[in-house]
Amino acid sequence: MRLLLVEDDLELSRSLKIDLSNAGFAVDTALDGEHGEFLGMTESYDMVILDLGLPKMPGLEVLTRWRAANNHVLVIVLTSRDAWHEKVDGFKAGADDYLGKPFHLQELLVRIHALFKRAYKQNQTVLSVDGVALNEEQQSVMINGNQPINLTAIEFRLLRYFMLNPGKILSKAHLGEHIYEYESDPDSNVLAVYINRLRQIVGNQLIHTRRGQGYVFGQKP
Repeated sequence: MRLLLVEDDLELSRSLKIDLSNAGFAVDTALDGEHGEFLGMTESYDMVILDLGLPKMPGLEVLTRWRAANNHVLVIVLTSRDAWHEKVDGFKAGADDYLGKPFHLQELLVRIHALFKRAYKQNQTVLSVDGVALNEEQQSVMINGNQPINLTAIEFRLLRYFMLNPGKILSKAHLGEHIYEYESDPDSNVLAVYINRLRQIVGNQLIHTRRGQGYVFGQKP
């Protein structure tokens, strides 16, 4: 899953990028509202973490512009701990959740996972599809209850995206947009290598190639 972090505090931005990357996300950053608004309108993100007190363009205006352009990306706004009016204004502008500063990383991660589960209508504690159970904290996978297998960062992102979208045709370009960061220049052949690795882990019968279209995850009906 690919996140955009719009935060003008450089130290906080750097530390959060590292923490979120370690938690299994591809993370792009912007240090001001104008850059954040541009990235949010031109790139494919699964979620945005948006500070409201930004230079060049306030976070509230950034969010308002996205929603006016029918950009429905999930947004968690960061507010001052006691600024209740910021929370209200954020929700009115179209935010999906808020988090008051300062905050603990674990709380942010819990809110991120809760929003994704809601958006993808996943009510399970553990993401599980056709005998494949993904441990998002450990970034490992269990196949039919056997011993867990550790995944690399890209394998984990790729498998999680497949499992959140079972039965859907996902092109290489689409997959690349959701598992790589902005500055990455993924080669479609490299992505195919990772998909073949996942096939060795979960089984060939779960990742199907649709020639000229992409891939489909899940048992064939």
